[in-house]
Amino acid sequence: MDAVDAPSFVIPLWADLTAVALGGVQGALFASGFQGQRRLDLLGVAIIGILLGMGGGLIRDLLLGLTPATLQSDWYLITATLASIVGMLLSGIFQRLNRAIVMLDAVVIGLFGAFGTSKALALGLPAVPAVFVGVLAAVGGSVLRDVLMGLPVAIMHVGSLYAVAAGGGCAVLAVTAAFGVPLPLAAVVGLVVTTVIRVLAVLFDLSLPEQRKLYRRKVAVETTGIPIIRPSDPPRA
Repeated sequence: MDAVDAPSFVIPLWADLTAVALGGVQGALFASGFQGQRRLDLLGVAIIGILLGMGGGLIRDLLLGLTPATLQSDWYLITATLASIVGMLLSGIFQRLNRAIVMLDAVVIGLFGAFGTSKALALGLPAVPAVFVGVLAAVGGSVLRDVLMGLPVAIMHVGSLYAVAAGGGCAVLAVTAAFGVPLPLAAVVGLVVTTVIRVLAVLFDLSLPEQRKLYRRKVAVETTGIPIIRPSDPPRA
């Protein structure tokens, strides 16, 4: 990628708002279907939708040391709010369209990952840090959502390839751009790769292997295979 031409890349407002809108809908759908001990009211659902819609962009720009784009235009918050309302109103319909939700989730990850990596590359960051920024932008909104809702952070547990899908798409984007492909086109390629990996992972229940060593140690402790020494126990000879 030509360092002189890179800074000219700017994420179009309509594209950024599209990512925010899809994230807002996806967040509201998730919150509407939450079946925890404390159900969310309409305000709670809206807040989760807004957080998921705007979280990726906020994290991206903060990591890049920029004033968040989401705070430089009225349209970001307006779009996230309206998208959250739409998600709430149509939650009954969408909940019956499982494939549509899976596709929406995958596209949201791909958009935030592609925008994050592209913006980082345009600012002159090396490929690896740029991919790191893209992955955090892609999964950041869901992490904030899980923390706010008091849920286990999804990307930390065994499950469908979430951060891996984002990492794959962002890496392909960075490599494609390094070979001279214009950033907008490279971003589209990265978006497609992330979406495909995520959808296939959900459809075929693919995931990374568990940490077997930690699991074996846990079993050994529970079955007294490993002695547990307490402070009150006398020292062994």
